[in-house]
Order: sequence, then structure tokens, then C-alpha cells
Amino acid sequence: MAEPDLHDPQFYFNRETSWLRFNERVLEEAEDDENPPLERLKFLAIFSSNLDEFMMIRYAGLKEQVAAGIVGRSFDGLTPAEQLTAISSELHPLIARHRKVLRHDVLPALERHGVALVPVHKLSETDRAMVDAYFDRELFPVLTPLAVDSGHPFPRLPNLSFSLLLELFDPARDETKLAVVQVPSVLPRFLRLPPLDDADRTFRFVLAEEIIRAKVGDLFPGHEVRSSHAFRLTRDADIEIAEDEADDLLQVIEDEVRKRRWGDAVRLEVTAKMPAPWCDFLRRTLQLSESDVYRVDYHLNVGDFMELALLDLPDLRYPPFDTRLPTEFLGMSDVFGIIGRQDVFIHHPFHSFDAVLNLIEQAADDPDVLAIKQTLYRVGGKSPVVAALARAAGNGKLVTALVELKARFDEENNIVWARELERAGVHVVYGFAGLKTHCKTLLIVRREGQEIRRYMHLGTGNYNRGTSTVYTDFGLLSCDSELGADLSELFNYLTGFSKQQAWRKLWVAPETLRSELTGAIEREEAHAREGRPARIIAKMNALVDPRVIRALYRAAQAGVEIDLIVRGICCLRPGVEGVSERIRVRSIVGRFLEHSRAFFFLNGGEESLYLGSADWMQRNLTRRVEVVFPIEDRAVKKKVLQVLDLNLRDNVKARELGPDGLYTYLRRRAGQRRLNSQEKLLDISARRAALLSSRR
Repeated sequence: MAEPDLHDPQFYFNRETSWLRFNERVLEEAEDDENPPLERLKFLAIFSSNLDEFMMIRYAGLKEQVAAGIVGRSFDGLTPAEQLTAISSELHPLIARHRKVLRHDVLPALERHGVALVPVHKLSETDRAMVDAYFDRELFPVLTPLAVDSGHPFPRLPNLSFSLLLELFDPARDETKLAVVQVPSVLPRFLRLPPLDDADRTFRFVLAEEIIRAKVGDLFPGHEVRSSHAFRLTRDADIEIAEDEADDLLQVIEDEVRKRRWGDAVRLEVTAKMPAPWCDFLRRTLQLSESDVYRVDYHLNVGDFMELALLDLPDLRYPPFDTRLPTEFLGMSDVFGIIGRQDVFIHHPFHSFDAVLNLIEQAADDPDVLAIKQTLYRVGGKSPVVAALARAAGNGKLVTALVELKARFDEENNIVWARELERAGVHVVYGFAGLKTHCKTLLIVRREGQEIRRYMHLGTGNYNRGTSTVYTDFGLLSCDSELGADLSELFNYLTGFSKQQAWRKLWVAPETLRSELTGAIEREEAHAREGRPARIIAKMNALVDPRVIRALYRAAQAGVEIDLIVRGICCLRPGVEGVSERIRVRSIVGRFLEHSRAFFFLNGGEESLYLGSADWMQRNLTRRVEVVFPIEDRAVKKKVLQVLDLNLRDNVKARELGPDGLYTYLRRRAGQRRLNSQEKLLDISARRAALLSSRR
């Protein structure tokens, strides 16, 4: 039998359609009536926001390739035009399913629990008076009527704008006119109505666009509004920066972010009842194809529904949980003393972000700390990390922050606090031209007597308190001398002219990560060929890189057992006879966003384990600065492997990828216990917290 050609496109899934199937798994969480109603609404909002970004970046990029005449095929065998067709064929029914779940399932479930959207025509006289007053006071001064005729070309509406297209009749001239009114994003989408009486505990809302539709005639005196239909526009929002030519990267990115609002149109969403001629007029005006137009039965811009999903109604949400500090912190306030005795494993959200923040804040005020160096990718607004670094600089420490200005859709936020850090005296560096700095690293240099000692945090997630409560991420606190030396050299590499190409323990992209990773996979292959047990367990967000996939195929062909826990995109096709029947792929989508990355290699019984910031994608291995670090402490290794084991035994939120590209829930065997890995970890965390509390 001939050896299969591992470059054959049949062995790979398309990246874009694989992403759509990830978003479908998000939708499945909204469809799951075992999830509380507000959580189901949250998943619908996430689905919509995810899709917006996909259309603005990935879909827009494919349209640019088609416009440029590019016909080359991706490693899965599709041209850009074929990929657009594949996306469209899958996406249109998926969006219809999304809106159906919202209108016929989730919103009625919320209404049964006292959270309702009230149509304007069903408002009581009291409610209508309140809505009319709100329109006059808040909406009317903000709204701008935009005529569309020979003297007024169709307005250039910004990205993600949500508008009404109106048909007006002018009786004085006996003519029909068109106009546009944009629904303002600067005001709330949902107006809460007052309680019906003192005993009323319901939450009733009316939508801003319905108020505007009902009152829009006030904007056009002397005209009759005959009909109105909503539409929403999505534009190309990718940023292209000639970094080598940029004298001031901060200013260039700031300028490009402003331009993002005005890229070429890539998608038009319209309400299903919009007349076909109107829809065709919009499509032609925006220079879109018919496949770029999405007719939806209910509600545009469902991402806004996150505002409702975050209502403080505990009975309609997941049960609350208390985060805790790692057990090593029990009864200890000296973080340096804790880390000096042993490595400490951090697992968010089960461990509090304070485990990291306490280290930074203690370093900011410790007179023995000489320097703090940190990479910052997405830290959120009003960040306590940024405040601590600014305070450290004010206290005379040498503070360096490597700020990634190109973190997509966080550019504006990053620009604000980069300037804040500079004003505080922090040395702010913006990294390499052409590379994003995506690694999550913190280095603290401290004098202890006659010795200089390095303390560090290495992680898989951002230094962001907000996301640490909803993302699963791994972190390591350590003062290992070799890791510290590597990290010092990494910061020299990031901030200076260092050409460091070898490290003691770290795997660093773009220098060594690819070769170290493929080397580890090939070692497992060699063990299998020699008849020794061989195993790989890898957990990540995405698996795309074809060279890594081929290495995994070769390892599986040699006899290596491979389990992959890939939350999102997976281009590897498992279960193909003679190629990948020893490879199993599962995805876990649940209460928390699985964001941690871990890579286990049996390694002839020596059990190598690594954590890091990098997925197995071309961009992470070749176009980003990434760090993958070893876990050598036995206690820490045991804890990480426990998490991986639970992920592999999850039979509630885990879906398995088949060779047909479809994901299916794992069926529990007769008598097999239900195991939700995230719920189990919450339970373990709660029991440990109770045990520690009883010992105090």
C-alpha cells in the first residue's frame, strides 16, 4: 500500500469553515435549556460579536484577495473565491438558526422570568408618555435625518452602524423620497420602563430603534413616513501598517484605528420584511454581492444584547463562585517568600487574579526591588496592573513595559494606558516591526543581601482582571534561576539589539518554538518506532499550522497516541485510516472560555510538560513573539495533568471532531457518571477552600 501524501488537501479542514463550526458550538450553548436564561442570552451575544470580528477581518481579507485576482489555493485546496462560497453556504442557515433561538426560545424564557422586551404598540398610556418624553429629551437631539436624492448621495455610514431606511411622502410635491436615520450607538439600546406598581419586580425594556421608528416622523415635518426598515453595515476593519516606515508607531496606529470605521463594505444585514427593491438598492450602493446580504427575521446587532445578559439577576445566571488564592498563599503575606520556597501554579478563574496582582503590587512598594519588566497585550480599562507599574516607577524602580499596540480591537485602549505609563516614568517599548508580542511574562529583579534574585510570572493569559474571571488560564510563579536568566535575555531581545537565538529552558517564537515543538513530536515518533509507549496531549485554542499537523500525522502513523483539546479552529482531520486514526480531537465550550495552553509529551517516561501563550498556528510560530515554558516541579505538574485528565473525561461540554468535520457531543456509557470538567474544577476549588478555612 502506497504511503499517503500528507500534503494532500483531503487531510485538512478549511480554517474559515472550522471557525464557523466553533461559533456553532457557542450557539449550541444558547440552545441548551440546561443553561440559565441570561447565560443563554450571553452566548447569543457572543456568537454575534464573534461573527462581527470574523466578517471584519477574515471574510474581508478573502474579499480583498478575490478583488486582487488571487487564485492560489490554501493547504486545504480552496481558492479565496471558493472559501467565500463555502462560508456563505454555511453561514446563512446558521444565522437563521441563531435568530430563531433568540426569538422563539431565549426571549420567551426570559419573559417567563420577568425580563421582557415590550413592543411600542403594546405600551400603556403611562409607558408611552415616558417613552415620548425620553425621545424628546435624549434621542431627538442626537438623531440626524439624512436625505437620499440627487443632491444628497447615500451617506457613508460607519462600520457596524445600525440604521433605518425610510420611505417618505411629500404631499406638497406629491412625491416619494428616501432617507436614512442612524440609530445612535452613544445611547443605550434598551430603555427600561418604570415598575408597574410598588410590588412589580419585572424588568421591562423597549428597544431604541422601535422608539425611533414610532417617532421618526418628528424628524421630517411636512412628510408622511410610509414605511421603515432596519439595516446594519459591516466594513473591512483590518489595519495595515508599514511599520518600517513609521516614525511614530503610536501615532500611526491611532490614525489607522480611526480609519477602521470607513473600510469597504463586506456585509449587509437587513430585516426580512425589507422590500426587495430597497435591499437591491442598498446592495448596489454598497457594491456587495447577493451572498453578502443577510436577511434576518428578528433583531439586528444581537451583540448589544450582552447589556441585558449582564443584568444582576442571580436566579437567571450560573451559580456564583468564590475565587481563592493558591494554597501556598495560606497565612502568608510575603509573596517573595512564598515563591522563594517553591513554584506556584495558578489556574484562573478558580484562582484569583490577586495571586498575580499581589506580586506586582508588592514589588512596586518593596525597597529591595530594583527593576520590573512586563509584557502587556490586553489589560482592559482602569487596570490595577498599569496603576501598580506607574506607582513602581514613582517609587524609583526601573520599570519597563513592552506594550503591544497591535492587539486587535484593543488598540485604542492600549494607546491610552501606554501614554499613561509614559507620563508616570515607565519606559514603554512597542516591540518589533512586523511581529506582535503575544507572550505573557513578568520579571522582577530584587536584591537580597549580596545576591540579585529574579522572580517571575509566566502565563497563558493576559494581565487582565476582568477576563481572569471568565477565561481558563494557567500561570506559573517561580524564581528558578535558569528561567530567570532566560527571561532577562528575552527582555533584552525585546527592548534592545540582542540577537538571542538560544535559551536554556524557554521555547521562544519566532526563534526556537517551531523547531523545539516539532522536535518534541518527532521524539515521540521515535519512541513509538522503537516499540516504547508514546503519547501526546495538547490543549490549545487553535490548530492550523500544516507543518505541525504533518508532524502529528507522522507520529500517529508510527504509533503515537495523540489527544488534542482544541477549543476553536482545528484544520487537522482525525480518524483517517492510515493517517490519523490514533488522533482524537475534542472541543470544550462551556461556562468559561477555555484559553489555557498545555503540551504534554510522554518522552520515554520522563513526562515533559510545557505551558505557554502560543497556539499551533503559523502566526504564533513565525509572526509573533511567544514563550512556552517547562513545568518541572512535580506538584505543579500533577495539578496541570489533573486538569488535562478532567478535560479528556468531560462528557457534558466536550464535543468530538469526526473525520467528516462535524462535532458531536460525547455519549455517556450506561452507568457512566456525568462529568462537566469546569463544574468539577469549581467543586474541587470550593472543597479546598472549605478545607483550608477549617484549618485556620
